[in-house]
This record gives sequence, structure tokens and C-alpha cells, in this order.
Amino acid sequence: MLGDGRVLCLTETIKGSIQVDPDTLDTVGKFQYTDKLGGLIHSAHPIVNDTEFWTLIPDLIRPGYTVARMDAGSNERQFVGRVDCRGGPAPGWVHSFPVTEHYVVVPEMPLRYCAKNLLRAEPTPLYKFEWHLESGSYMHVMCKASGKIVASVEVPPFVTFHFINAYEEKDEEGRVTAIIADCCEHNANTSILDKLRLHNLRSSTGQDVLPDARYTHTNHDYSRHSNLLRCTCTGADDRGSRCRVGRFRIPLDGSPFGELETALDPEQHGRGMDMCSINPAYVGKEYRYAYACGARRPCNFPNTLTKVDLVEGTAKNWYEEGSVPSEPFFVPRPGAVEEDDGVAISMVSAKDGSGYAVVLDGKTFEEIARAKFPYGLPYGLHCCWVPRNRNSK
Repeated sequence: MLGDGRVLCLTETIKGSIQVDPDTLDTVGKFQYTDKLGGLIHSAHPIVNDTEFWTLIPDLIRPGYTVARMDAGSNERQFVGRVDCRGGPAPGWVHSFPVTEHYVVVPEMPLRYCAKNLLRAEPTPLYKFEWHLESGSYMHVMCKASGKIVASVEVPPFVTFHFINAYEEKDEEGRVTAIIADCCEHNANTSILDKLRLHNLRSSTGQDVLPDARYTHTNHDYSRHSNLLRCTCTGADDRGSRCRVGRFRIPLDGSPFGELETALDPEQHGRGMDMCSINPAYVGKEYRYAYACGARRPCNFPNTLTKVDLVEGTAKNWYEEGSVPSEPFFVPRPGAVEEDDGVAISMVSAKDGSGYAVVLDGKTFEEIARAKFPYGLPYGLHCCWVPRNRNSK
């Protein structure tokens, strides 16, 4: 939902942006930008608040990214700056990205767009992407106010669909020394794309098909990354495995390398986690809690809801046998002061084919309400909260 109350359905192609009526769910029409920034694709997850909208526009001709912002109530994106890719032959996929109060973080991972595949109608092994591990992985940081790049560091290879949040790390004198960015990480390879194929999702009960943070690994040679901090993972084996909550530390002192480590023991959430949300008041700020879909194994799909505490390193999980929950979205209680004072809501496909919305207490993560629908719910991946008073902003 935009800051002016308009509700959009977005995908990664700009022409696929649709405006809907939030009361009737009728299609209002295509959402079109009125600027001349162009672009074929953009991030499917812009950063939106009451006053502005931030997005990334990958450049497939001159590999890089345009960083743009748009005021609430407008359809005109404004150019903020450009990030040139350090690897190639194309920009890394940017399904999502994080921001802080003063900076935009632009990820560049080795799962890269392929213009040829984007234009082809037939299936390709990695859909519209290609895997270029040798091209390197990078994190870029741009100042929101000036559009200048203040950091560009190499990091260990990674794959993520969804960033959780980012914030600024400061020294004792209040100077920003680094950016911390958290994501739901899916190993440094393309295994997640294969596991999401329909025949795997339809696998019989009892098969553990969902990618496992404990055992999936990469054979990448880290010798040229001798100064990079390797991912560490409590409870994982020693085969280069990736943990599901990856935490980047991006120094702003000119260092050429960033760090990638584990923010949470993956055993806490079943060694699988994605579809994350946080208290919207904490976007771009230091935070503690996140709400996501997790796993109770064996499973072929995320089948739990989880509240993770990134300070204590623990998680609370909700599970109902045979149910498939979608992204839990956090709704703070009006007037709330504490970060987890509110509810987490998820749309759930039940074992018997019916559908319901489950409401969990944001603090205890205990179920406090359930609204059953007179029809089934297909799995919807993402959800959003549209407040009744949206037009009063």
C-alpha cells in the first residue's frame, strides 16, 4: 500500500503493476509511472512508508541499478543515483533490498538476470536467470540524500529472495561505522529454484523436500576470498552450509570486504525460513523481532509460523498439522510502545482444503483468534495489511 492509500499488486516486470480497489478487490487498472526513467523490470518489493517509495531498476544493457524514489500521491519516480555492477555479465537479481534511515543497500548476488532468457517464451534451466559464481557477490551502500556510493564491498556468495531489515551501526560518538542488513538466505547456490518446482512441491507427505540450511552447501573455492568472513552456523555441519538468517555487516571505512554471518541458529525455526515481516515502525532501524514462515520437518513447503528474537537468538513457532500458512504480517497495536506489542496475521490453507486467517499474539505468539472462510485459500506467498483509515493519511 502506498502512503496515499492506493493499493498496488506488483511483480518484477514494470508493466505488470496493477492498482486494485482495497474494498472490493476490483481491478482499477494498470499502474503506470509518468517519468522517463524507463526500465523493463524493478524490485518486486519497494520500500514504502507514509511519505515516499524507494525502488531499484536493474539496467540490463549497462549492468547496474538505478536507485529511485517517488513521493506519496505521485506516479513520477525521481532519479537518486546509479550503482554500476562490479561483477557480470548482468545485474544480480534484486527481488528485494533493504534501506536504513540514511542509506539504500543495493545487493549484487551471483544469481544474475539473463536478457536472452527474459525474452524467450520457452522454459530455461534457471528461469530468467543464470548462475555466475565466478562473478563475485557484492553489497553497495548509497546515501539517500546525495546519491553517492559510500561503500562497495565484496561478500561471500549468497542467494536471497527477501531481505528482512537493515540499520545503521554507530560508534560511541554517534558516527555511522557500518550497515547491518539481514536476509532470509538460501545457500550459495541455485538449489532453492529447483526445490520450488511444482513436482517437488507436490511430493508426497514424509519427503523432506524443502531446502535444508543444514545440509545444502556449495563447492565454491574461497581461496580468493581470504579476507572474507565465512558464514558460521551453530549446529550446522562443516561443509560450507548457509544458515537461513544471514546477517551482513558492511563497513563504511573504505574496507574492501564485508562480513556475512549467522544471526540465529537455524534449528530454532526448522532450518528453513522466508516470507519475513517486522513491525513497520522499525523499518531501517535497529530491531529485535521478525515474523516469518518456518519449517517442521519433514516437509515439502514452509509449514509453520515463527517469531524470531535476534537478540536472544531464539524463536517461537506456531504449527497446525497439514496447514500451509502464508507470510505473517505484523500489525502493531495502536499506541504501542514495545516492538512486539501487536498481532501477527497469516492466511492459511488448511489440511481439509478450507481456508482461515489466524491471529497470533505478537508477544507470546499464542493463537488468540481464527476467522474461517466459506471457501478454500490458494497459497498466496505474501500478505499485507490495509488499515480502515488509509484515506485519512
